[in-house]
Amino acid sequence: MGTLTTRFSTIQDPDEKHKFLLNMGPQHPCTHGVLRIVLEMDGEYAMGIDPILGYGHRMHEKMAECRQWSGFYPNTGRIDYGGAIPYNHGYCALIERMAGIEVPERAEYIRVITVELNRIASHFLGVGAYVIDLGAFTPILYMFDDREDILDALEDITGSRLTYCHHRVGGVSKDIDDLFIKRTRAIIKNIRSRFDMYDRLVTGNIIFQKRTKDVGIIPVEMARRYGATGPVLRGSGLGFDIRKNEPYSVYPEFDFDIPTGENGDAFDRYMVRMLELEQSLRIIEQALDKLPDGPVMAKVKRVKLQPGDCSFSVEAARGMLTYYLVGDGSNVPYKLKIRVPSYSNLSLLEELCKGSLIADLVSAMGSLDLIIPEIDR
Repeated sequence: MGTLTTRFSTIQDPDEKHKFLLNMGPQHPCTHGVLRIVLEMDGEYAMGIDPILGYGHRMHEKMAECRQWSGFYPNTGRIDYGGAIPYNHGYCALIERMAGIEVPERAEYIRVITVELNRIASHFLGVGAYVIDLGAFTPILYMFDDREDILDALEDITGSRLTYCHHRVGGVSKDIDDLFIKRTRAIIKNIRSRFDMYDRLVTGNIIFQKRTKDVGIIPVEMARRYGATGPVLRGSGLGFDIRKNEPYSVYPEFDFDIPTGENGDAFDRYMVRMLELEQSLRIIEQALDKLPDGPVMAKVKRVKLQPGDCSFSVEAARGMLTYYLVGDGSNVPYKLKIRVPSYSNLSLLEELCKGSLIADLVSAMGSLDLIIPEIDR
C-alpha cells in the first residue's frame, strides 16, 4: 500500500484485514474537483476521514496584492466557477464601500438579476451532479437544459458562460436590453413549468429518499461551530441569509422567503436548494418589473485604496462570501483575504460522517455542494 501522507497511523494489527486505508480522490468523480480524502475504513464503515487540500491552489489572494485593484476583476470569476457572479458583485461592492462610490440604481438592479440567474444555474449544477452521484442520470439532462438557457442569456451581456467578469466598480460593463428581458421572462416560465417534473423525478423518488433522508444529519449547533453557511446551514433549520440578515444592494426592495429544513439531513439540503430556485425567480421577476431607467456606470475617477481596512459580505450560491481588504493609500491592495463558504462547509465532514457507510459518506458530501477550486483559491 505504501506510505500515505496522512495523520492516520498505519493499521496496528495486520490480522484485522477488514481495516484499511482508502484514497477517495484526488480524481474521484464524486469530489467534483481535485480533492483527496483519505479514509480509515473498517469494512464498509469510514472510521476516520481526512480531507487533503491544495492540489489546485492558484494563489488568488496573493495575486491581488501584486496588481492594481482593477486587475483583480478576472480573478473573481475563477474562484467559484459554479456561481461566479456573486464573487464579481462582492469584490466591486468592497471597493465601492472603501472608495465611497455610489452605484446607479439601474446597475444595482442588473447586478441582482445576473446574480440570481447565476444562483439558479449554480443550483442546477449542484443538484444535477449530486443526483447523478447517487445513480440517477435523467434529471441532470433536464437541469442542464434549463441551465444552458440561463448561460445563453448571460453570455449575451457578459461575453462569458462560466467565469464571468461583468460587474465593475461603479456599476456593470454592459446594460441589458428588451431582448434580454424577454428571454429572461421566457426562462422563468420554462423553469417553473418543470418543477412538477423534478418533484416526480427526484423529490418523490423512493431510491433518492432512501439515500438522503436521515443521512448526514447536521445539527444547528454543529453547523454554527464550523461556520457553515448557505443551504448547508439553512437545511439545518436556521434561516440565515446575508440578503435578509445584512441587506445590501437593492435586495431590501424585493419580497422573497428564506427556505429552511427541519431535520438537517441530506434531503433537507437538497430541498432548500430546490425551493431557492423559486425564490430567485421571484426576485428576478420583481427586478424586471421595477427596473428603473438611467445609467449603468457611475463616473469613477482614479481610485486609491485609503489606508485602513474594509470588508463586504454577499450571499453566494453556497453561502456567505466575505472580502476583507487592507489598503495603504495606493491603488494596489496591501492585503486581500477571501472567506469562501465551501471551506467551512467541508470542515464539518469528518465529524458529520465518522462511522457512516461509505455510500452514505458520498451522499452526505455531495449534499454539501462543494466547489474545490473555491477552497483551493
